[in-house]
Amino acid sequence: MANRNLTKAKREKNDEFYTQYPDIQKEVEAYLEYDPNTFRDKVVYCNCDDPYESNFFRYFVLNFKKLGLKQLITTSYKPSPIANTQLELFAGFEATPERQKGRPKVTANKFIINKVGKIESSDELSLEDIAKQLKENKQNEWTPLEGDGDFRSEECIKLLEQSDIVVTNPPFSLFREYVKQLVDYDKKFLIIGNMNAITYKEIFPLIKDNKLWLGNKTSSQQMFLEAPKEYTEKVMASRQEGMWWRIVDGKPLIGIHTALWFTNLEHGRRHQPLELMTMADNLKFRKNKAFAEGKAYEKYDNYDAIEIPLTNAIPSDYEGAMGVPISFLDKYCPEQFEILGATESEGKGFSNGLWDETSNVSQPLIDGQRKFKRIFIKYKREQS
Repeated sequence: MANRNLTKAKREKNDEFYTQYPDIQKEVEAYLEYDPNTFRDKVVYCNCDDPYESNFFRYFVLNFKKLGLKQLITTSYKPSPIANTQLELFAGFEATPERQKGRPKVTANKFIINKVGKIESSDELSLEDIAKQLKENKQNEWTPLEGDGDFRSEECIKLLEQSDIVVTNPPFSLFREYVKQLVDYDKKFLIIGNMNAITYKEIFPLIKDNKLWLGNKTSSQQMFLEAPKEYTEKVMASRQEGMWWRIVDGKPLIGIHTALWFTNLEHGRRHQPLELMTMADNLKFRKNKAFAEGKAYEKYDNYDAIEIPLTNAIPSDYEGAMGVPISFLDKYCPEQFEILGATESEGKGFSNGLWDETSNVSQPLIDGQRKFKRIFIKYKREQS
């Protein structure tokens, strides 16, 4: 399966999955609908983005004035082979690095945009456009980084300290460490990660405490990413075009349904309470397998909660703890529900919302049978 291949790619540290412009645009606009000033007078930092290849850089340059940005900073990890064929575009800048014989990869790059002039066409942003914007204002800066652009490096951390909001697609294999850094430095963020990160012991407590939540895109919506060539060829050879891959603007894109946005920026869908039926009505009208077999709302053997097979089947009149699929977080409204805890993807669990290595709910059991990963919730008291 494609997502199994993605896991393999992560193990091999092959994290070069590029986000498409329309996905960035659609997600960011959801926050603007909730608060048009979300990005106004803010410094946005894209710290995993080569400006020569990143649609994050392209989006924020094209929408610099619309968003009211104070500044846009982007840094790349290691030098781009594309960048090093385009150095002549930046001739005349004091910091433009010279090619060195036998060293085609010069360095990682840093772009700081303070002012964006008029761009004749917003449909495409070429390297010529980038060079033009930099040259229009001497406050704009393009310089090589001293190191390789790792987000953990001292020079990148200094740039992080100067920023307000971080927006990027970080390496999935370093997601835990990446989020920890953002939290440690108290930054707002909008980043892409794997759905499995929801139950990481480093991530779930942040979700439970409403310090991190899912973005506007739901897990049922497929995200198509530009992937490494070898990975793309394997998926195209083994899967049909459509859900698994498609050609967009002449490029093959791979569908990754486990890719989600993680954020601490507010958006409207997060505060929409679920409209739900009573337990009696669910048992009467629902026709899916669990209800047809009489297995809905069973109690766990090893935790005082009932099993909820799908989010929409949460009964409106049950006051105890409930185990729901992790996809529940797509529809989680913090004013409606309290999160108690969750099973964890590494075989350990949360007990009453606290990380506990000896927890007996590392996997919830019914009739001795293991269930899928579950999040435990109950209604807020004012909702009862």
